[in-house]
Amino acid sequence: MAQNVMDIKKFSFTYAGAPAPSLKNINMPIEKNKITALIGPSGCGKSTLLRAMNRIHDLYPGNQYDGRIDLLNEETGEMENILEIKKENEFIRLRQKVGMIFQKPTPFPMSIFDNVAYGLKIDGIKNATELKDRVETALKGSALWNEVKDRLKESAMGLSGGQQQRLCIARAVAVKPEVILFDEPTSALDPISTGAIEELLVELKKDVSIAIVTHNMQQASRISDFTAFMYLGDLIEFDKTETIFLNPSEKQTEDYITGRFG
Repeated sequence: MAQNVMDIKKFSFTYAGAPAPSLKNINMPIEKNKITALIGPSGCGKSTLLRAMNRIHDLYPGNQYDGRIDLLNEETGEMENILEIKKENEFIRLRQKVGMIFQKPTPFPMSIFDNVAYGLKIDGIKNATELKDRVETALKGSALWNEVKDRLKESAMGLSGGQQQRLCIARAVAVKPEVILFDEPTSALDPISTGAIEELLVELKKDVSIAIVTHNMQQASRISDFTAFMYLGDLIEFDKTETIFLNPSEKQTEDYITGRFG
């Protein structure tokens, strides 16, 4: 039976000072070891929802969450509401379990090795051999090892855009998260790098559950198992990707996918 790694229930979100919620009563599962794509026009709330899934909005005060976002605790098998998290150490733990990859690659201004080892060191791993092994495993997992294995001490800033994005994925993967959130991870990349990242995501879902915001319909249909169509802060439709693209139940969804929208 399919298991959800995350469950979003009756979730609404309001930015500090905004007169109305940006997200309204969202109900949506994130299934374990599957890719869930969030699609919809600009400003419909896709990225807002994605960033709520690891409470990154909390970096700015005054934002308001309502409802629940339950995350599976792998140790206990119980679902825990991440909206109840208050303590700094709980936030750190959450963001290790639910990693985030942004539109623009965000390598740290340090060596390739130190970028990937960063989260591991925060996790308390000091042993040099273990660090070396975990960094190598993460770089292999993000299909970057062969390109960088002889330059691990060099600055990550010298890598190409596509390589930097795969490095950020390696950094996220290294701490063994349960979910990785991707916010338009290929929109700043060329077609070849985009293809490499897409292949990587399909490979990664064996070990991790993925939610991805994309404006690229073809990308959503190629790589995702489930698709959520959002419009003006509402979740219009959620289903298996094949159903959403071939036989949507809502006219708005069909209009958006066929380009008759707006």
